[in-house]
Amino acid sequence: MKDYLKFYINGEWVDPVEPRTLDVENPATEEPFARISLGSKADVDKAVAAAKAAFPSFSQTSVEYRADLLDKITAGLQKRMPDLASAISDEMGAPMWLANAAQVPAGMGHFATTAAILRGYEWEELKGTTLLRKEAIGVCGFITPWNWPLNQIACKVAPALAAGCTMVLKPSEIAPLDALIFAEVLHEAGVPKGVFNLVNGDGPSVGAVLSGHPDVDMMSFTGSTRAGVLVAQAAAPTVKRVAQELGGKSPNIVLPNADLEKAVGGGVRQMMTNTGQSCNAPSRMFVQKDQQADAIKIAKAAAESVKVMMPGEATPGAIGPISNGSQFQKVQDLIQKGIDEGATLVAGGTGRPEGFNKGYFTRPTVFADVTNDMTIAREEIFGPVLCILPYDTLEDAISMANDTVYGLAGYVQGPEKEANEVANKIRAGQILVNGANPDFSAPFGGYGQSGNGREWGELGFEEFLETKAVIGYKAA
Repeated sequence: MKDYLKFYINGEWVDPVEPRTLDVENPATEEPFARISLGSKADVDKAVAAAKAAFPSFSQTSVEYRADLLDKITAGLQKRMPDLASAISDEMGAPMWLANAAQVPAGMGHFATTAAILRGYEWEELKGTTLLRKEAIGVCGFITPWNWPLNQIACKVAPALAAGCTMVLKPSEIAPLDALIFAEVLHEAGVPKGVFNLVNGDGPSVGAVLSGHPDVDMMSFTGSTRAGVLVAQAAAPTVKRVAQELGGKSPNIVLPNADLEKAVGGGVRQMMTNTGQSCNAPSRMFVQKDQQADAIKIAKAAAESVKVMMPGEATPGAIGPISNGSQFQKVQDLIQKGIDEGATLVAGGTGRPEGFNKGYFTRPTVFADVTNDMTIAREEIFGPVLCILPYDTLEDAISMANDTVYGLAGYVQGPEKEANEVANKIRAGQILVNGANPDFSAPFGGYGQSGNGREWGELGFEEFLETKAVIGYKAA
């Protein structure tokens, strides 16, 4: 077992003020494989002080300097890709094929996209005799999750650096090792002292302190809606900006004229990717009632074709374990709840897949005859569990799709014109039509209890900016 007991503060690897450790568990084996330090208020204070001291100079650096810095970080992530992929696989169970194909490349993608946005961004606009000027918001606090760990770090750090902000990161204590490698990449890229700081820890000891810190100007949080509420409450007394990317229960509407085999099979496979641990996963599939029997056959075959394998051995398309024990138990309980409430179990079910007696492995599960009032249709499961809900009319499908406290993402499958019209009626922050691939330049964020603010692309970059109006401006 390896020790990773230092924090990255003010450009140096330093010991925690108050030694306290936590074992990091490999979810495929249920065995600890690494140990980290847990921070305290004293560590947060040191990190925030470093960020505050670095802000005046870093915020005044040139656009080209910061864009070049982003390029160096992108190259550094590419160079450390094997280490990052291995760390992500060990800490949260991502199969190595997925870690190499998506988990690490997503992080690199945000840096490359942000560099391009930065080089073309207009920082000032003159309207009559008033100059509108964009400026960095200040010191930022980041709390990131375990399901797409590097992606969520990158889509906060990249735009913050581009804007000229300084920052303190608290990565998930469940998946902290990729963040430590990330800090090494930033150090090697030449990020100035104090601009980026990292303190490991849990929510009460580090997350809450960071959220409420008077010298932090903005908090950006990704995680559960419950935890997001706590961040907002802690931040409220200091009236800082709070950006939140929270839970989801995303609908996938299959139109009557869609290619059923493609739409349903693809929807199942997309739901199972990353073991269902994606906040924007298409977890509620709406199928026209007369087509449900055919959809069930397709979904059953698709779910049963998804292989569950050890992360290091997994072939493309296979899934690994749930990322931690408490989440594994939550998924098991919700599968049982679906059975108890009368949904039809089409594939999977409770317990581990055949051949596994250890590790947080879960059977790819599909329920049919789900109604929108069932627990499995209301709560975010965050595991490889799909609900099929039959609808009578398209208006009914749209109404049910919007009958949720969430609004992070939505999916529509079918003829282009009709699919686009339905997409416009779904109340969610991002709609993917006919299996469209993710777009790093498109804003990502939600309506309702899926959060506020946006990440990714130009709108994600602008989250880290303040607007100043200089009235009576006269050009020199």
